[in-house]
Amino acid sequence: MSAQAARSHMSIGEVLALLQGEFPDVTISKIRFLEGEGLIEPERSPSGYRKFTHLHVEQLRFILTEQRDHYLPLRVIKDKMAESFGRPHAVQQAMEIRLSREELLEAAGLDEETLAELEDYGLLEAKARRYDEEALKIARSVGALARFGLHPRHLRAVKAAAERETGLVEQTVAPILKRRAPGAIGEADEVARELSGLLLDLHAALVRTGVGSVLGR
Repeated sequence: MSAQAARSHMSIGEVLALLQGEFPDVTISKIRFLEGEGLIEPERSPSGYRKFTHLHVEQLRFILTEQRDHYLPLRVIKDKMAESFGRPHAVQQAMEIRLSREELLEAAGLDEETLAELEDYGLLEAKARRYDEEALKIARSVGALARFGLHPRHLRAVKAAAERETGLVEQTVAPILKRRAPGAIGEADEVARELSGLLLDLHAALVRTGVGSVLGR
């Protein structure tokens, strides 16, 4: 598995955090049930931990929408999914991206000067002269923020906050890794991903609360 593919994996907690805003009733048990019914097929680490991709999130969003809006039984949804998604592993492989510098500029709608500035401030970097999915997300976000007059130099505080949150994750998983027990790396990976999702959710809620105060809400 490539390093990029590993970074694109999410824990079941991160998946839950992505879906709960749109589907408040979804739970970890519900996701596991849908897996048991064969509607999604997350990968497993050597230690048995589930590894979800963005494709699995889209499949779950499809299933939950069909249940909520059309009250369809799972067997019907499963047939519709086969038409919409085809073979899961083939689609998943197609979603993995490794972009050249020129391809990233085109896909994100950035100019060379902005990309160079992003790299100078450490907001993204190439791996073996290629850019992965996360780099593309960062580049697109920066392009969107530029419409509001926010440029890479203004985003150092965002990077600093992300680094502090990363430090919390590192602090939490360090004791797991020190055990050097079989499966410790897989356990640490799942804990790190679930904790990352929870921190992202908390961060977003705090920002919304702060913005509400600014607006007098």
